[in-house]
Amino acid sequence: MKKYIVVLMVLTGVIGIHSCSEKDLELSNPNQLSPETYFANEAQVQAAVNASYANLQTVALYGRLMWYMLDNMSHEQTPNGQQEADKVTFYDFTYDSSNAQIADFWDSCFRGINKANFVIGNQEKINEIPENLLSASRKRKFIGEARFLRANYYFMLVNRFGNVPLLNGDNTQPEGKPISPKAAVVAQIIDDLTYAKANLLSKSEEENGRATKGAAQALLGKVLLYEKQYGPALSAFREMSGYALEADYYDNFKEETEHGIESVFEVEYDLALGTGAKWDSNVIGAGQNHATFRGQDYGNLDWFNVYPSDDLLAEFEADDSRFAGSFYVVGDTYLDGTKTMEEGNFAENGGNIRPAAWKKYQNYYKQQSENQESGINAKVIRYSDILLMMAECANEVESQAVAVGFINRVRARAGVSALATSLNKQQVFDAIVHERKVELAGEQVRFDDLLRWGRASAFLAGTNFQSGKHELWPIPDREIASNPNVSSEDQNPGY
Repeated sequence: MKKYIVVLMVLTGVIGIHSCSEKDLELSNPNQLSPETYFANEAQVQAAVNASYANLQTVALYGRLMWYMLDNMSHEQTPNGQQEADKVTFYDFTYDSSNAQIADFWDSCFRGINKANFVIGNQEKINEIPENLLSASRKRKFIGEARFLRANYYFMLVNRFGNVPLLNGDNTQPEGKPISPKAAVVAQIIDDLTYAKANLLSKSEEENGRATKGAAQALLGKVLLYEKQYGPALSAFREMSGYALEADYYDNFKEETEHGIESVFEVEYDLALGTGAKWDSNVIGAGQNHATFRGQDYGNLDWFNVYPSDDLLAEFEADDSRFAGSFYVVGDTYLDGTKTMEEGNFAENGGNIRPAAWKKYQNYYKQQSENQESGINAKVIRYSDILLMMAECANEVESQAVAVGFINRVRARAGVSALATSLNKQQVFDAIVHERKVELAGEQVRFDDLLRWGRASAFLAGTNFQSGKHELWPIPDREIASNPNVSSEDQNPGY
């Protein structure tokens, strides 16, 4: 059941006043809380934790821009002529430090971190709550959620910017923190996730929408993999339990099948909770903004701003059922099987007919057209992603046969033939590259894959991608202007 909350909070320091709404996170409404009365009971602790989730929903992140930024940079898709110019800058790598979307991404992530720090920094006050009002295990659970969320926001930031300010809950320097080395931030991420996985509840015990033990284990493994710590990453993944692949690949991308057995962590949207503030919440995560624009933005029957690239379409094997779960082509049915996609449905505004359109996260399976918002949750981590990361780790530190076993579990669901266990290390790696490209298409992982594999420059040859520059985004001008401890000397190379 989807539930509604609006929590008014007075947060100290740079956070200000925020309201937060999360579906499936139920609590009493603690009206007009002040810093003096905060953290007196479970409802107040839960309210503060809930606020930390809200920034994931913002337009700057999964509400809209995250999709465009990463899918365009990976060239998994191509802009149609009508796509807004500020989105095209990510496809052709022409953004600079004045880019408002990059600044909003930075701001929204740090606001989420500040909200998490409000909880973490008040751990002593939380621990003073009497046991009969809040048990010790639930106190640790709520702190674990805040630390998971802080780690998640920081992981997004270091992947895009590298070195960033490290806000660890110490607010003794309110004018702004200096840039910290990426290694120090990653160490904080690992520490947060280690705490989180030890104290969060399992998926079967927790409310839908909250961070779980499995989510912390998964994100920790992913961070360690990105750091090329293959053995520890594999160990973190192997701690996970209670997950499996959906029988139907497409069930991962429909509203009615959210939080299924394959889902490890997803960002919540629910139109019933209100969308009146959807254009007013680029960064703050306040008001009724329970909508993502992905449906109408990507939908071929609506705005059709982008379409799957020819390169991506050509990657699928002929008998791979994931093609039909990812894209619409002429002759496909929609609206509960009552209508058929025709050639004219794939024409951009300029009249060019495109070979395919995105089906993932579209509402056409049950609607004739998209509205200006969608309530389908964004899947941040799926178990198929975990299996393929486990294959990558096993290929490095165990055996190719073990790695192939993980890959074949994913391929079996797709209906494609199993790989031979006799493949050598390079052949297994090449298989992983292929499998991640088709399994996770349009899910904001490929650009980071290309970067960490050192393949971005070769794959994006002929575009404006510049090696040594576009691996990172520029630190926003408005951060340099507003933070006296960050200067132009801290700017990333090439900007």
